[in-house]
Amino acid sequence: MRDSTAPEQRPEKGSLKTMLRFLPMLWPRGEGELKLRVVVAVALVLIGKATTLLMPFAYKAVIDRMSGHGEAFALVAAMVLAYCGARFGGVLADNLRNALFEKVGQRAALALSSLVFRHVHSLSLRFHLERRTGSLTKIVERGTKSIDMMLYFLLFNIAPTIIELGAICVIFFVKFGGELVAATLAIVAIYIGFTRWVTDWRAGLQRQMNEVDNKAIGRAVDSLLNYETVKYFGAEEREARRYNEAVGAFTRAAVRNEVSLAWLNIGQSLITNAMMAGAMVFTVWGWSKGRFTPGDVVLVNSLLMQLFRPLDMLGWVYRSIRQGLIDMEAMFTLLDTPAEIVDAPRARPLSVSRGVVRFEDVRFGYEPGREILKGVSFEVPAGSSVAVVGPSGAGKSTLARLLYRFYDPTAGRILIDDQDISHVSQASLRAAIGIVPQDTVLFNDTIAYNIAYGREGAAPDEVRAAARGAAIDGFIAMLPNEYESMVGERGLKLSGGEKQRVAIARTLLKNPPILILDEATSALDSRTEEAIQATLANAIRDRSTIVIAHRLSTIADADQIIVLDEGRVAERGTHQLLLAKGGLYAELWNRQAAERELEAAAQAAE
Repeated sequence: MRDSTAPEQRPEKGSLKTMLRFLPMLWPRGEGELKLRVVVAVALVLIGKATTLLMPFAYKAVIDRMSGHGEAFALVAAMVLAYCGARFGGVLADNLRNALFEKVGQRAALALSSLVFRHVHSLSLRFHLERRTGSLTKIVERGTKSIDMMLYFLLFNIAPTIIELGAICVIFFVKFGGELVAATLAIVAIYIGFTRWVTDWRAGLQRQMNEVDNKAIGRAVDSLLNYETVKYFGAEEREARRYNEAVGAFTRAAVRNEVSLAWLNIGQSLITNAMMAGAMVFTVWGWSKGRFTPGDVVLVNSLLMQLFRPLDMLGWVYRSIRQGLIDMEAMFTLLDTPAEIVDAPRARPLSVSRGVVRFEDVRFGYEPGREILKGVSFEVPAGSSVAVVGPSGAGKSTLARLLYRFYDPTAGRILIDDQDISHVSQASLRAAIGIVPQDTVLFNDTIAYNIAYGREGAAPDEVRAAARGAAIDGFIAMLPNEYESMVGERGLKLSGGEKQRVAIARTLLKNPPILILDEATSALDSRTEEAIQATLANAIRDRSTIVIAHRLSTIADADQIIVLDEGRVAERGTHQLLLAKGGLYAELWNRQAAERELEAAAQAAE
């Protein structure tokens, strides 16, 4: 199912609305220093443009003086020095401007990237299950980089170019008449129109290139994250072919994009050189008629070259702004994606006194028309353990996801100490619950970091105590770097049992009043499982605990056992009571007992 709010579904063009949305970042609220930097930078822009406009006049004066007779060397030399000084002044103003404004652009990019990062974490599990991580990070990366670029171009390229064009038109009108002004404005309009037309065409090519690039990156990340699965099925060549297909599509799109850029540059050069040729012929004609001096020819040439330099860049700037708007639009669409699970207005922190958990007629389905839980009701009394068992697909793990509020029930409610969890803050709810998941994923960091993730600011002694509680301290002591040993991406350097013991240690360190054990010992061998069971027995003491289990032998001592079947509570009671009843639980128990006997016989035969 495709998410209708996914960032790929965006308008075909970067919109003016997107531009207006980020322009306030030029004037950051409550940041006096940054506002001062913007003001000084704008002042330096004006000073730099005034200085560069003076250069052609100094150049003209030098030529005119040298064309005359008997001019003093000192006077001409002074004009040459003034010309060089104006050139240096323009460069100095531009670089001081860049240095002052850099902090403004970087702070804007930092603020936006932090906002997007927080928002992505606030989105629902459903959103993340439907997204490719590689594509998502690429959208954020491109959009964030566009912020600084867009601020720089608008403030220091487009605005100064407009100022310079206006000033040059005034100079041309005063010194050469309205004909040259009209010709200049006409050529600039043709240039801008041509650039926009071709760039809009290229924007479609660029968007296609980005889409196939996202697909190639997403495919590569997906393949590498599933490295072991690829190896299991000997699918290296298959993955290489799929990757080559994606990269091949990107290559073809990149070639089309580059060819279109070549045609754009050719067209822009033709227009600007036609204007230069016409203006120079006009001034040379005027010189031949005695209307203009040789210095006037140089003046027109210098002014047009100064105008064409930013105009040549304007084509690249416009293309960059168009692409930046597309990238930012994708990121803003991501930022506007509504979180499925949000705190209720005036949500209060969860207050846990006893830790009674109650499911009341809970219904839920991941997709419309496919209900997983069909009116589940049960209670976990304070300090007791309730095991949830049943066939695969019965909805056992869904209960944990609902209790954590990764999703909200479609009907019914879940309460902790008579507080509806949909009415309390998510942060306080999740702080009160600890979980040992069936599929443990670790950060690509040290073992100490992954254990300490259970509680921010935990002391090293507390981390070691949690490791002892999870019976992983002996394994860690055998490692060369002990607690500073790296676990690899997603914990690939550790075995399944070792990863699960790290997860147990992490949860023990968190020390929550409510505990969920979701197949917590499924990846452990029998000997380690026995040791962990004793540890878990101590961990769940005086806690309200939900144990989701497939291996029924691990939950025989639970205070209550809930048997789910097709999304409903089929049976409930203690281990002995359910066996005596002879229902679904007894059937599952007998089947697993037979499997254990077969395994024991096979081991004895070996």
